[in-house]
Amino acid sequence: MKPTPSTQARFNIGQAAQRAQVSAKMVRHYESLGLLPAIHRTEAGYRQYTDKDIHTLRFIKRARDLGFSMPEIDELLKLWQDQRRPSSQVKRIAAVHVADLEQRIAELTEMRRTLQHLVDCCHGDHRPDCPILDELGQAPS
Repeated sequence: MKPTPSTQARFNIGQAAQRAQVSAKMVRHYESLGLLPAIHRTEAGYRQYTDKDIHTLRFIKRARDLGFSMPEIDELLKLWQDQRRPSSQVKRIAAVHVADLEQRIAELTEMRRTLQHLVDCCHGDHRPDCPILDELGQAPS
């Protein structure tokens, strides 16, 4: 027998957050962004989450762990919930994200190379001259 909304297990925000391995603050944040459906509340106004809500929170957390933005997660959630979606839409979002990651990695690699060169040039002793500060003080080219 499938549980009805009134017989489903309900969890308070702390329990739901713990089960989804996120903070209660993040649960509220995701709810404020509309990433979670309307959450049932008790007569006293306390939020009550279902297993389905917790599953959605885990989906969001995993997507965040992979670096997807909130708008991307919103789109992915809609696709995840649409059983008739073409997987090509999901692949497109993921491929664009991979390309963005590759661009950021290239930029970080260049930053690291430049900074390592400056560190190697700095004597790091009692002298006041410092190529790192000299470089930081130059006008951008």
